[in-house]
Amino acid sequence: MKQLADNFWNFRGSFKIGGVLDIGTQMSLVRRSNGRFLMLDSYAVSDADKDSLLALTDNGAAVDAIINVHPFHTLYCRVAHRLAPTARLIGTRRHREQVPELPWESGVIEDVATQAEFAAELDFAVPSGLELVTSDDSVHASSVLARHRASGIVHVDDTLNVLAAPGLLKHILPQSRLRFHPMLGKALQARPGAANAFAGWARDLASQWAGTPIVCAAHSAVRRLPANGWRDEVSRALSGVEKTLAAHRSQHG
Repeated sequence: MKQLADNFWNFRGSFKIGGVLDIGTQMSLVRRSNGRFLMLDSYAVSDADKDSLLALTDNGAAVDAIINVHPFHTLYCRVAHRLAPTARLIGTRRHREQVPELPWESGVIEDVATQAEFAAELDFAVPSGLELVTSDDSVHASSVLARHRASGIVHVDDTLNVLAAPGLLKHILPQSRLRFHPMLGKALQARPGAANAFAGWARDLASQWAGTPIVCAAHSAVRRLPANGWRDEVSRALSGVEKTLAAHRSQHG
């Protein structure tokens, strides 16, 4: 558990593919102006992290809502609900389908009306031109991005990646800049204009969230940005997928 700003904490966790390759996962905690809390994503925090979380949130009773922002990050929803059982449980439509026994709110976080309920603390962005959920469960390119308004910190799962070396090597080797998910091409909607819609969304996001000092990215890293780093790195990330977007334009228009 690391405090990254006055009212923002990030938890980094372990998530192993095939029980071997640890690609990591994350959860963030936001303190609201009324002193209560919002959790972003779900993770099975343990040991000292769990003790710190429960101490800060009155054993979970001070958590107003758990907001799950990536449709394919469903593994720890039950655990997070047990940590804060009185909190409102909010996710995407896929969360409700995959873990139907939990008491999900009827509103989903990809909808503007649900996002508006948390507008005092958080800004949200959903990529234009992408399918939030594709028919291929391995395609995780789209998600709901969240930005803490007071600190400017962005919490994002998969849509924007930071490549970081595993284990002790991450303290020696440099992180990558921000990059869009490598399976972006498979998430683009099969319609004319989808590539342009995504590019326009990315350019707007680079401008609207300029000044972002830190990005908490699943699965690998927290990235601290230099001045103008958000605008520059999102713009470079967009340039990095231009061939993918061009191929989509050639096929769909």
